[in-house]
Amino acid sequence: MRAKEASAAGVQVVDHPLVAARLSILRARATPPNEFRDNIQQLAIILLGEAARAWETRVVEMESPLRWFLGAELARPIVLVPILRAGLGLLDGMIRIVPEASTGHIGIYRDPQTLRPVRYYSRLPPNLSQAQVLLLDPMLATGQSAAEAVSILKAEGAERIQFVCLVACPTGIKELRRSHPEVPIIAAAVDLELNSAGYIVPGLGDAGDRYFGTT
Repeated sequence: MRAKEASAAGVQVVDHPLVAARLSILRARATPPNEFRDNIQQLAIILLGEAARAWETRVVEMESPLRWFLGAELARPIVLVPILRAGLGLLDGMIRIVPEASTGHIGIYRDPQTLRPVRYYSRLPPNLSQAQVLLLDPMLATGQSAAEAVSILKAEGAERIQFVCLVACPTGIKELRRSHPEVPIIAAAVDLELNSAGYIVPGLGDAGDRYFGTT
């Protein structure tokens, strides 16, 4: 799926040299955990910048060392919600840029036989209805975990949700768009294949295991 095709499918693929370079390091089998962590955090910052293009701002009067001016501030609080545990890698990068953000956590694992999502944890801030919410997961594979997580956020009042991932695939995109067509998807790349175990190919393997060194 090329960038233009992905855009038509409701996915914003971030076409940028830094994204391509960092993602190549993440894909490489030989990349050790410390370099994997560094690069996923750097890539998360770039993806955050792209997601933030759609955010609302409001005009505020401010004063520089020389005179008053009309500045801008974010109109809504930010909430970052990683899907545990792999989503924590994206969170670690983004929180450096928006330290004022609140953080929620959703725990979902994929049953290895059915590939269906199983929820085991949810802890979310109270201000979701007014917030700009970023749902974070490195991979959009089958799309079922992402769709379940969006449903959880909506049930808690979230109205402005963006899904941010490193790599998506057509199967996951189709499922998330089917379940929640209004939720934008921001990705570094779209890979074409999903294997019988539910992994994106070529993908980058199990992002959680590689991030935490538990491969």
